[in-house]
Amino acid sequence: MGTKYIFVTGGVVSGLGKGITAASLGRLLKNRGYKVVNQKFDPYINVDPGTMSPYEHGEVFVTDDGAETDLDLGHYERFTDVNLTRNCSVTSGKIYQSVLNKERKGDYLGKTVQVIPHITNEIKENIYSFENSDVDIVITELGGTIGDIEGLALVEAIRQVGLEKDPEDVVYVHVTLLPYISGSNELKSKPTQHSVKELQSFGIKPDILVCRSEIDIPDDTRRKIALFCNVRPENVIPNLTASNLYEVPLLLEERGLAKVVCKHLHLENIEPKNEHWEDMINNIKNLSGEVNIAIVGKYMQLQDSYLSVVESLRHGGFANGTNVKIGFIDSEQINSSNVENILRDYDGILVPGGFGQRGIEGMITSIKYARENKVPFLGICLGMQMSVVEYARDVLGLTDANSEEFDFNTVNQVIHIMDEQKDITKKGGTMRLGAYPCKIKKDTLAYKIYGEENIIERHRHRFEYNNSFKERLEKAGMIASGTSPDGNLVEIVEVTDHPFFIAGQFHPEFKSRPDRPAPLFKEFIKASKNK
Repeated sequence: MGTKYIFVTGGVVSGLGKGITAASLGRLLKNRGYKVVNQKFDPYINVDPGTMSPYEHGEVFVTDDGAETDLDLGHYERFTDVNLTRNCSVTSGKIYQSVLNKERKGDYLGKTVQVIPHITNEIKENIYSFENSDVDIVITELGGTIGDIEGLALVEAIRQVGLEKDPEDVVYVHVTLLPYISGSNELKSKPTQHSVKELQSFGIKPDILVCRSEIDIPDDTRRKIALFCNVRPENVIPNLTASNLYEVPLLLEERGLAKVVCKHLHLENIEPKNEHWEDMINNIKNLSGEVNIAIVGKYMQLQDSYLSVVESLRHGGFANGTNVKIGFIDSEQINSSNVENILRDYDGILVPGGFGQRGIEGMITSIKYARENKVPFLGICLGMQMSVVEYARDVLGLTDANSEEFDFNTVNQVIHIMDEQKDITKKGGTMRLGAYPCKIKKDTLAYKIYGEENIIERHRHRFEYNNSFKERLEKAGMIASGTSPDGNLVEIVEVTDHPFFIAGQFHPEFKSRPDRPAPLFKEFIKASKNK
């Protein structure tokens, strides 16, 4: 079987759940025995989201190979349990950068460089990059909404793919909105008709329509949409709001999405093996009790800034049979006089990653509260660094202790850029990005959590634990329970006289799955539940 291609586009408005649709379809096809990879094309000119504020697009998701990507790749990985790569996240900026680099090197032999064919060929190269691998099906989602001026080259490229490949190897799925007008008690199909007309004007006839709706779509409305949008009635798939995100694949299975995709692509394995996913959803529906977790962070205006953390906490709840209720606490609003009033009703406290000085004192105050009051605590990346700062200040008595990121002149830089990194940093490089190994000491909380000595976790940070303070910190009760294999980089710290106080330099949330939670989150929720 040659490689098959599925393109997922969106119309009418943004935020309809194209990413969840693409991820769900990936899971359903994987459950039929196919090797699937999801890919996202974003039309913005940034080379990647790495330099963007979280308020622009939410969190930056990091792959094993160190790519900084759109948060939809997190959905893809959580739903399909496939570790994606930098080839799975492509922006217009990345495409243009590559084309311009080739032009400067003379690769185009003096030709005039144009959107067609040079930009579109570069886009297709990324789409076709999985052809010499074991991937059966590539699901490519186009960011934005059909008609956006910045996405036109992407639309043109996927149109060309439809011509270059056999008809049974390409399917176009268009996700649209059916608004509900309560006054007349009806769903309106006109926006979907206009969106399909717009897509057809670019030369693409959608094969399947996934219609986002708040209420079920009557059969006569489906037939009307099919007639006016030139698709078969069975290819108009309702996509209603689910009670739980992870239920969407099963709802789309019930509505026949995977079946019509398989039929169009001439795939033989029609019958799915969804039992494992069904068992997981049944477990989720039968959760009992509630655990209250505070996320104390600095990007609270957009909760998607911590999307993978939130999902990982929920995964931890699934594994412990309990619902997780999350409070989003702005660290800028916390100080020593109000911290108890704000945090006393929470069963566990988590301080996530971030960049920049804003809000760090509130994080430090929250960490101190968790440590002194024996509240289960999990620190991630910046949360780990601030845990070290707090311990150095309040236990070692180094009142000026800080990170070099926030106070370049302090004597006690317990977090710093290591000497071998400094020259590179001046040139603008140096984040530790992607998967790195960690060796865990036996007879520690970290070892109890992971149950093994060697792990691999994903990173996204520039500053490191300062080993000059390691001996003093460990003697005072904050031990380095996880390090790089050579012992040079501290990856995990924990406090010995505390029921559950642990922090990692890495981002465990990027590897958490709903049916296989990241160990740190699973045990954090367990400790919070038993508090």
